[in-house]
Amino acid sequence: MLLLLLSFVAGTLTILGPCILPVVPFVFTRVDRPFLQNGLPMLVGLAFSFAVVGTLASVGGSWVVEANEAARQVALLVLALVGVSLLVPRLASRWMRPLVSAGERLAESAQRAGARRGNSILQSFLLGAATGLLWAPCAGPVLGLVLTAAVLHGVTPYTAGLLAAYAAGAATSLALVLWAGGRAFALLRRSMGAVEVLRRAIGAAVLLGVGTIALGLDTGLLARLSGSSGATRLEQHLLERFSPQRLPHPGASLIPDPAAFEPDALLRTGLAKPAAPLPVEGMLPDLEGATTWLNSPPLTREALKGKVVLVDFWTFACINCQHALPYVRAWHEKYKDQGLVVIGVHSPEFAFERRIENVRRAARDLGLGFPIAVDNNFAIWRSFSNQYWPAHYFVDAQGRIRFHHFGEGEYERSEQVIRQLLEEARGGQPPAPAGRRS
Repeated sequence: MLLLLLSFVAGTLTILGPCILPVVPFVFTRVDRPFLQNGLPMLVGLAFSFAVVGTLASVGGSWVVEANEAARQVALLVLALVGVSLLVPRLASRWMRPLVSAGERLAESAQRAGARRGNSILQSFLLGAATGLLWAPCAGPVLGLVLTAAVLHGVTPYTAGLLAAYAAGAATSLALVLWAGGRAFALLRRSMGAVEVLRRAIGAAVLLGVGTIALGLDTGLLARLSGSSGATRLEQHLLERFSPQRLPHPGASLIPDPAAFEPDALLRTGLAKPAAPLPVEGMLPDLEGATTWLNSPPLTREALKGKVVLVDFWTFACINCQHALPYVRAWHEKYKDQGLVVIGVHSPEFAFERRIENVRRAARDLGLGFPIAVDNNFAIWRSFSNQYWPAHYFVDAQGRIRFHHFGEGEYERSEQVIRQLLEEARGGQPPAPAGRRS
């Protein structure tokens, strides 16, 4: 029950993140209509489709990916038509004229009134469902925990309920925004010119939202703009305070001060802290079970012997992963000629992240040239008993895991571990300076 409440709270906090911005205009398409007949059904549809798709994506096969992709394209088209109709109202009346005429012929006047109310509710629900198909929240630690539980333990009424609670929280915060917008719209009704300008502005915003999602900016640029999200920090604090047994590694998603960990500055400076002894945490598991490999043929545990290995679990829509990846990329470029092998393991959170072409495009856009195992079936994830995005495992030349870190932060410590393991592999010789081959 406590985690259900935390999921609901985390959902309400999504309104503070930039990834909610593309869907806000879709919700505002109902700002000028009665809330109970239009706004509420739309938000129910959004919560319903998000929870259903999130549940199916955690256990479904390729058919879920294809169905989700097709549904997203249809949703983009429908919402684009809505945006155009708001921008050019006469087109809307032309598109709806055949439906209105058919309704008038099939029902009497009283029945038509009821049908109009029913049609309005249904249309609003379907628009909300389309919005839910397109929404990719900047997933914080709570949603990551829920999706991980669904993937590892299968869909249960409890995990489905957690997703529904998260979606309900998001719908609640959007309802408050819609209510405030409705109040503002009511004040503008005195001026028909202002109302018309607002409708056209909403139509333009809807088309902008469609374009943002179609170009993938909602999971790329907007996610990176999230910065030091107070909402993420609050989620992390709530999990540590009320559900510590579920997070054995506190601080998994805390976001550090970017100025203190700027990658280029870190790589230009020496690491003055003395190296601490590194315990042996286990052996590198098999890397079998990946759907495919990018930038490399399949790598095996045997082939990696003699190399220092960094295994990075990530997924391209995860904001915490996007914050950490520049450091991982920098370490790959700096130490790849000195014995370090970086392996990215892409384990998806959402259905659209299971599509190989989307992963390939994201890796290219992020400039990731190291080997990437596409772990759609979570085979490698399970072999590591992993629970987090991002998660970093540091393996020495003998195939032993010597250090791990979950979430963001500790970049200086992580690079120190890399240098220490490379030095061990060289028999005590320190790594060559940056830019020089060993």
